Amino acid sequence: MTDRSTTNRRAFGAAVLAGALLLAGCATPQPADYAAETPRLDLRTYFDGPLTAHGIFSDRSGKVVRRFVVEMEGRWSGNEGVLDERFRYSDGATERRVWRLTDLGDGRWQGRADDVVGVADGKAAGNALNWRYTLALPVDGRVWNVQFDDWMFLVDDKVMLNRAVMSKFGLRLGEVTLVFRKP
Repeated sequence: MTDRSTTNRRAFGAAVLAGALLLAGCATPQPADYAAETPRLDLRTYFDGPLTAHGIFSDRSGKVVRRFVVEMEGRWSGNEGVLDERFRYSDGATERRVWRLTDLGDGRWQGRADDVVGVADGKAAGNALNWRYTLALPVDGRVWNVQFDDWMFLVDDKVMLNRAVMSKFGLRLGEVTLVFRKP
């Protein structure tokens, strides 16, 4: 009788945990939540010409483990854009990422870069844009495919804030925080 009672308690516990995870998943923000917010974010306008971003990477405990500056140049031809990013890290390392962006209409975006696995899918509404993508991230001589839930919020015509949560197998690894500034 004790074995059955233990099994029932475990099954009940698993069901409660699954329900909590399901509810938490339903509670995540969506771009449509920001549809009425202004100023309205237009990637073609904001990412046109030179920009600078300052950022940090925080580990899962919240400790800042890396600081960086990104010098960017954006250019557009119709609905197609290129965003050339040059990273300079506090430890002296450098990196370059070139995004190829496509406006699919109705607030939907696609992005491609050499270290992005597949396609980055974006959805914009109001002052916000949410990108979801997998990045091939080199760590200690190995490459890890990590998922990004990346949010950008336009503050005014010069400043945009960016917060990206990085995870693997659904486990949070850390967070990237950036402040973009147009000259």
